[in-house]
Amino acid sequence: MNLNRNENHLHSFNESLNFGIELSHDLSMDLMELNANGSHAEDNPNTVINMSARPLTRTVSDEAFNTLNELREANLLCDAQISVGEEAFNVHRAIMCSCSSYFRAQFTGFNTDSRECATRTVATEESPVIHIPGISSTIMSCVIQYAYLRQTNITEKNVHELLICADYVGMVGLVNQCKDFLSSNLTPENCVSIMGFARFRFLEDLFQKARTYTLTYFTEVANRNTDILDMNVKDFYSIISDDELNTREEDIVWKLCVKWIDRNPESRKQHVAHLMTGVRLGLMTPKCFMEGVKEHPYVIQCDAAKPLIVDTFKFMYDLDFLSPQADELTTPPLAMPRLPHEVIFAIGGWSGGTSKGCMETYDTRADRWVNINAEDPAGPRAYHGTAVLGFEIFSIGGYDGVEYFNTCRVFDAVKKKWNEIAPMHCRRCYVSVTELNGMIYAIGGYDGHNRLNTVERYNPKTNQWSIIPPMNMQRSDASACTLNGRIYVTGGFNGQECLDSAEFYDPINHAWTRIANMNHRRSGVSCVAFRGQLYVIGGFNGTARLSTGERFDPETQSWQFIREMNHSRSNFGLEIIDDMIFAIGGFNGVSTISHTECYVAESDEWMEATDMNIVRSALSANNVAGLPNKRDYIHKERDRLMEERRQRLMATAMARENISHVNNDGGMDDEDDEGEHQQLLQQQVEQMPALAPGPAHFDGLIPRLGLDLQTPGQASSVSNVQLNRMIENRGLDNSRRFGMQLRNQRHLDT
Repeated sequence: MNLNRNENHLHSFNESLNFGIELSHDLSMDLMELNANGSHAEDNPNTVINMSARPLTRTVSDEAFNTLNELREANLLCDAQISVGEEAFNVHRAIMCSCSSYFRAQFTGFNTDSRECATRTVATEESPVIHIPGISSTIMSCVIQYAYLRQTNITEKNVHELLICADYVGMVGLVNQCKDFLSSNLTPENCVSIMGFARFRFLEDLFQKARTYTLTYFTEVANRNTDILDMNVKDFYSIISDDELNTREEDIVWKLCVKWIDRNPESRKQHVAHLMTGVRLGLMTPKCFMEGVKEHPYVIQCDAAKPLIVDTFKFMYDLDFLSPQADELTTPPLAMPRLPHEVIFAIGGWSGGTSKGCMETYDTRADRWVNINAEDPAGPRAYHGTAVLGFEIFSIGGYDGVEYFNTCRVFDAVKKKWNEIAPMHCRRCYVSVTELNGMIYAIGGYDGHNRLNTVERYNPKTNQWSIIPPMNMQRSDASACTLNGRIYVTGGFNGQECLDSAEFYDPINHAWTRIANMNHRRSGVSCVAFRGQLYVIGGFNGTARLSTGERFDPETQSWQFIREMNHSRSNFGLEIIDDMIFAIGGFNGVSTISHTECYVAESDEWMEATDMNIVRSALSANNVAGLPNKRDYIHKERDRLMEERRQRLMATAMARENISHVNNDGGMDDEDDEGEHQQLLQQQVEQMPALAPGPAHFDGLIPRLGLDLQTPGQASSVSNVQLNRMIENRGLDNSRRFGMQLRNQRHLDT
């Protein structure tokens, strides 16, 4: 009975084929591709399907595929064999021909031009046998399984051999499945080997994916991958010199170069100068450059490396940097910042008594804010919330000075277009917004009359908002983020007092749960999830704007203070980029500010970055990673970064000189410090007599990295000796990005 049922299935399936009534999408694509590569379908006597009879659709059922596979396994109606090694597989020629150019040629004859010839070939062998050497039976079993089911068991152990076999027999669909498997299973440990395999097999798309992964996750690759040390010099240099290399610290790049040479020093140390041109030496920490590069035996023994050391030293300690007569500076290759892989978008806000629609992006590698001409045509908004899904930024609720919004907008960062999405059920100003599992949550806020505890969830697939359980407390001016699959909401204002409470939402049990109170009340606060903990920064305690921050450990259920910011602020943007927390803009209790600073967890300190171009509070900040058009959002004139820096430093130097005249009797006396500073730098040069011969003039000498880049008209509070000591002892200094600046240095130990 079972045999009769299977024969009926086969008869029905063959009828579909003979009348050209609908094939699976994969089967039709394979046939069309084969016909395109060989003769036209109407001229090919072996074409079973009349391609013009009816459009091909995806309707061959899984049942039909499974029935055919069952017939093969039972050796029913099979008309050919495939032999590998000592094992043979019974197959149906029509099925194997349908997805493989190799088997089609084998079973129908090479270069067959007439139906008569093809008929004679088949007639002479009722059950032809195809022998394929060099392929294991396990792999051939997977190939045959794919031919019948359009799927097979692909694993890390068999994917490479399976891809080679599929490529050999011309199964394009299986090749693509293997490539998809490899690209979706890239890791820091295997990306380099997959890149090499893809290039050897001429799989350009897989090669590019593996190479992009290597560049994107370079820090992890440098620490955990060993295959990269076996690259030849050309391939290795192409990685370390690439502008797309994603690293916050050039020290890592140099250390990998040393490891690569150490792999075979006798034959590789001759390449040290060449590798140095690929490292951004001028962006290294001075400590690593002086001790790890300048003093390294490979460098000392290489004459070709000495000019590079001199150029880098001049860049770090240039004598004529502040000379008004100097020609316009061009950023040298050794200090050219690489391209960022992530971009912070600062959108909207409040400034000058009105809402703003302006958009700026932050280029973390160049340490520059860039004005973007992409304001929302629907108008400005402040005190809104935003969340990112893919390359889209969703702007939720807010206030424009007149209206409290329930409307929502979305900005496509690739197309640079704004669109409307479904409105919320409630108007929400001072709303907290976050994303979890592809959904956007709008939490609390103010509707123009009441502080809210209600929560809504937006599903982008259906473009609908739905109400979920409310919070335990009314909260506006709070902040929300996602941590460990939960949504945390911190602080806020309930209409009567600023709050020190916090709670989380569990999407599994659909309930809000209180956690331990924060150490400070915080309204207009910002929070982010960072390294497995909840960081809550700034805000307003009812009396003053705060510079304090604290973090919550979900394991210990406790709060712990972190280092205070350089600036007190509330209603500001907070975002993570380059494994640092950036605080952006806000209100300090007196005025709206544009100051940007970043928190470095390793040293528990805040470092100053370049200010925004526009002062504003009540803005949103979001990190968008992997933009295909990221060059549209980064600093364009990267070759003028040094000239921009020089102009700002000259303005700072002039301001210092003016203030020193005004405070001649009561100001800080830097004369002794300056002498010590010059002496220290003189010693540095004297340690390298072969590299910097001749007399050195130190008047006006200023270290370039780590300088306090105040805005024009502000005085620096740092003596030169402090700057020099900071540069020489920066084991924990995180001014590793180009142009990272330090403010408020008067607290440094001298």
